[in-house]
Amino acid sequence: MNGTIFVAQAILGLAFCLIAASALAQSVPKSSSQSLPHEQPAAEINQRLQQANEKLAGVTTESETRESRIGPDDLLNISVFEAPEMNSTVRVSASGEISLQLLGAVHASGLTPKELESVLQGLLRRTYMKNPHVGVFVQELQSHPISVVGAVKMPGVFQIRGTKTVIEVLSMAQGLADDAGDTVLIMHGAEYTQPGSSNGPQPAAQEKTGEIEEIDLKKLLDSADSALNVPVRPGDIVKVPRAGIVYVVGEVQKPGGFVLQNNENISVLQALALAEGPTHTSAISRTRIIRTDPASGKRTEIPMNLGKIFSGKAPDTFLQPKDIVFVPNSAAKSILYRGSEAAVQTAAGVAIYKW
Repeated sequence: MNGTIFVAQAILGLAFCLIAASALAQSVPKSSSQSLPHEQPAAEINQRLQQANEKLAGVTTESETRESRIGPDDLLNISVFEAPEMNSTVRVSASGEISLQLLGAVHASGLTPKELESVLQGLLRRTYMKNPHVGVFVQELQSHPISVVGAVKMPGVFQIRGTKTVIEVLSMAQGLADDAGDTVLIMHGAEYTQPGSSNGPQPAAQEKTGEIEEIDLKKLLDSADSALNVPVRPGDIVKVPRAGIVYVVGEVQKPGGFVLQNNENISVLQALALAEGPTHTSAISRTRIIRTDPASGKRTEIPMNLGKIFSGKAPDTFLQPKDIVFVPNSAAKSILYRGSEAAVQTAAGVAIYKW
């Protein structure tokens, strides 16, 4: 009987040693989480965008006080106070004209609503009325689009009056997506200008059509310099590139893809720490990085021994976006671990039975 109890105790001790050693091995990469690069989650950036937009809401810029100019596909409400029967809702044609009773086709594109009121009053005064009063209201704006694409919550085409700032445009798109990068690209396009007229709006001198402007989001939100919050005009395209992603799969505690929020470099150990370390059945000496060439699409495998990296005998390798860190399974460890579990259960059962 004493011999049986001694054997059970020995098996228990061996099993507990194996489990403790496995747990100790798992704890090594987790300690590297202290050296993870500083990340600024999209939620935090969106909150700061909202705060900045609220500050701007109370400021009326010169461009906001100017009336937007009428363009093709705009829907106009025309009111003639002395002749209500002439009131109408008309859409500006592709050629920039509207058609009204008695007056026929009138060119409207490139004019502000007030300028069009003056034109219509002049035409009526010369033909039918002594002192007409005309009102023009833009019921539906369709000729001042900006496109917001990329890593935003609500990409699409938005109509704007005058100009908007980058912060306002990102707020219109409901903020950044979770995988947004740290830059914003603005491709400046030509705002609508009436053909043959110098009255229409022109792009700013420093902004040529097709020019791409890159803005650092972190600098934009951290700096008090309003020059970084550049104007966005009709015809512009705003793009938020997506951040890089690295993947950790195989025998790790939390496999998955991890977004590089600020496009900062991340090492193998840092990625492994995000995956909460290897499992007790991992073959860390046979870990490899699977890398895809963005130009050719060819995949290459880079072998590495995590055990040597943990012990400082090999350098920690930096990953590239879309890299896959694969930690394979160790068949020997799996058998040993299953055996140790069975031994614990058996020894515990024997001890309880003899007790």
